[in-house]
Amino acid sequence: MPPPPGPDVVPVPGQRLPRWVENFGGRHGSTRLAVTDGALRGEAEDGSWFVARLPFGASYDGPAEVAAFADAALPPAAWGVLLVRKGGFAVARLTGERIVESKVGQRHVQGRTKAGGQSQQRFARRRDNQARQAYEAAAGHAARILGEIGTVVGGGDHAAVEAVLTDARLRRVELVEPWLAVPDPRRSVLEQAVRDACAVRVEVANA
Repeated sequence: MPPPPGPDVVPVPGQRLPRWVENFGGRHGSTRLAVTDGALRGEAEDGSWFVARLPFGASYDGPAEVAAFADAALPPAAWGVLLVRKGGFAVARLTGERIVESKVGQRHVQGRTKAGGQSQQRFARRRDNQARQAYEAAAGHAARILGEIGTVVGGGDHAAVEAVLTDARLRRVELVEPWLAVPDPRRSVLEQAVRDACAVRVEVANA
């Protein structure tokens, strides 16, 4: 038999967390709350459970109460978002949940080819050059927009973000949770990324 599926992870806006927990209890019965390892854990009568973690890698040390936990789910006063894939980038500076300045850019980077030999090697070099130019452009905008901001949520392609962050102007950047899996960045993708970055991450297992 295949192993049972693992717990799901869902983003829940902080202001909606009390209703989410109420609905969890309605489905699974009386739920006991505790604070464990900087997170809020709930265990229901039927064996179902959830673990809620604050955004931005923050640790919770308050009372085992949903309202108090939700109140702690606040974004920093100043932070940033950096999304990079080979097809483009998006970078934003924020105050709370408000985007103060942003830039979204698309770059054409050729896909792989089935050709072999020297043609394939030339194609690979051209693709690598295009990717490098795209990352350099992203780094330039990130340095300008993020400035001295250290707290940044990243997303997209891990290697692409790491390539951008090799720029010396971005040495102050510290990536914090959560990592955002996003498609090629567009304005709508950036706006959704901001919402997801600010959300409580709830790991939930239904019995």
